Amino acid sequence: MEGRKFRIRTGVITGLLMGCIVWFVMTLYTAQIVHGAEYLEESRRKIVKTETVEASRGEITDRYGRVLITNRLSYNLTFDASYLTEGQDQNAAILKLIDTCDEKGVSHIDTLPVSQTAPFGYTLDTATDSQKNRFSRYLANRGWSSDTVSASDLLALMRKDFKLDESYTDEQAREIIGVRYELALRKLINTTAYVFAEDVDIDLISILKEGSYPGMQIKTVSAREYMTPYAAHLLGSVGQIYEEEAEEYIQKGYAMDEMVGKSGVEKAFEDFLRGTDGTRIIDTNTDGKITSELYTAEPQPGGNVALTIDIKLQEATEKALAETTEKMTKEDGEIRGGAAVVMDVNSGDVLASASYPTYSLTTYNADYNQLLADPANPLLNRAAQGIYPPGSTFKMVTAVGALEEGIITPSTIIEDKGIYTYYSDYQPRCWLYRASGRTHGKINVVTALEVSCNYFFYDIGRRLGIDKLDEYAQKFGLGLPTGIEIPESTGILASPAYKEANGDVFSPGDTLRAAIGQDNAFTTLQLANYVATLANGGTHYDAHLLKSVKSYDYSQLLYEYTPQAAGTVEISDSNLAAVKQGMRNVATQGTAATYLKNYPIAVGAKTGTAQTGADNISNGVFVCFAPYDDPQIAIAIVVEQGGSGSALAETAVAIMNAYFNSEDTMTAAEQESVLLP
Repeated sequence: MEGRKFRIRTGVITGLLMGCIVWFVMTLYTAQIVHGAEYLEESRRKIVKTETVEASRGEITDRYGRVLITNRLSYNLTFDASYLTEGQDQNAAILKLIDTCDEKGVSHIDTLPVSQTAPFGYTLDTATDSQKNRFSRYLANRGWSSDTVSASDLLALMRKDFKLDESYTDEQAREIIGVRYELALRKLINTTAYVFAEDVDIDLISILKEGSYPGMQIKTVSAREYMTPYAAHLLGSVGQIYEEEAEEYIQKGYAMDEMVGKSGVEKAFEDFLRGTDGTRIIDTNTDGKITSELYTAEPQPGGNVALTIDIKLQEATEKALAETTEKMTKEDGEIRGGAAVVMDVNSGDVLASASYPTYSLTTYNADYNQLLADPANPLLNRAAQGIYPPGSTFKMVTAVGALEEGIITPSTIIEDKGIYTYYSDYQPRCWLYRASGRTHGKINVVTALEVSCNYFFYDIGRRLGIDKLDEYAQKFGLGLPTGIEIPESTGILASPAYKEANGDVFSPGDTLRAAIGQDNAFTTLQLANYVATLANGGTHYDAHLLKSVKSYDYSQLLYEYTPQAAGTVEISDSNLAAVKQGMRNVATQGTAATYLKNYPIAVGAKTGTAQTGADNISNGVFVCFAPYDDPQIAIAIVVEQGGSGSALAETAVAIMNAYFNSEDTMTAAEQESVLLP
């Protein structure tokens, strides 16, 4: 009985085992013989690629660690023709992606300068210089020219080139051609992919992941997020690498689809902010979806850059400047611009730099064409690139030069006779005589600065001579680069060389004009740095925006800026005291007294009214430093067609209130005093 049961169990097990063997053999036969060719083809259609993993860009903070620019996760869509397998219709794949994006209201990048709908025409008037250059290069590569080929004919040629049959409407063909054009541009620089759409919302991402979109890849990237509406001209923007920049960036190891700093400190400190990209190996199926990935190098985020600016002071400076210019515009309807700069007199730190009008970095790309066409030119950084005659604010240079060269002493008396008659062919009048027929009488340099007597400065300027006058101006940094890390203008220094370069002849009378600030033109930043040099006793520092750089997690200090003295102006104590006293008198009983006489902190100031030749309305210029006895900051303000600089003293008061009432300023001062021996 037991033997029979054993034989039955053995038979059952043997049968099951034989069944498994048969099933395995049949499965193997089916896979290798019946479907072998099919599976082999499927495996061949899988794509294995090594791709770059973008590193996060470093943050940008103000001097006290307040975050100004950070990152947020964003999704970009890229289209890469290399992900398409043989036989897949590139045009159909592109149109499907475009249609899906259109349904969700997502626009894609199309820089082909041809209108989107019939009748087709060129749109070169709204294209950027970079887009125009790329278009010209593309046409030249194909042997075409926009001068001889109409937009409609060009589309017909491109339609034939890209094998778009008659099943596509003209509008569909134009959209597909736009993408094919972008891919063709990338091919010219030996790459296959381009960013099709940026900062795509998660709803569209979900739809795309569920469908089949050959050639399309979803890239998780870091997008810049702006935590402040201020300092747009300083902070700058990021963007894609232009074709004309490609060689330079490729040599530095950049990929063509990387985002780089395009302006402001984003560009100036690119090497600090940029991280080290990682790499990964990915497998994708025929729909372009990733089936597996392996990181071979993890990305390393960029460094965090701390700027010298105090964002609260920056806010106050921008608001004060805007209020002043808008008030003036409201009074007479004249469109105005302006600039204001605040500097630390003992280091060259730029604490605030405002340019009006300004713009929003958040909507910069969307607003770009409108900003470009705006007659007020909001894209111009007036603080560092706008140049303006300094007017009477230049007179301290003339005074220092004459004092140091022994032409006058602090006690020298010169009588203002109203009309300066030294030259027979050029006899300028002092502003007071021109306005009322009166003169300033017998005055010394302190009073001459206080009342801004042109006659006094005509005389000492003539005796000093243009060469020495220019020499002292340059010692104060006027007409020279300030050292700031962002683009700036060096200005214009009145000189025989400048006149000759512009086809003119320098006359003796030009020296008189230069001595009171006319025929010169400087940036607001240069004026602030000049006054800072005077306030600290003659040490001329490079202006700068970089304070320090820390690791991405803020745990390590990677770099710290050390103030750099660009030069020294030798000024004796007595001469310096005389010039500064003249500025003090301007604040207490001169043209700025209305706003500064009773200000709780002693201030040294100078106003200027600079002739422009525009509708007889002069620019207003104002400079000051404070506190008078122990200077910390220098301020320079310019308002185009602002009239008298005395009106700008009120703007300076608002800025000084923000600085001296700031808890950050008080804390910083306390910390510095602790370190003193």
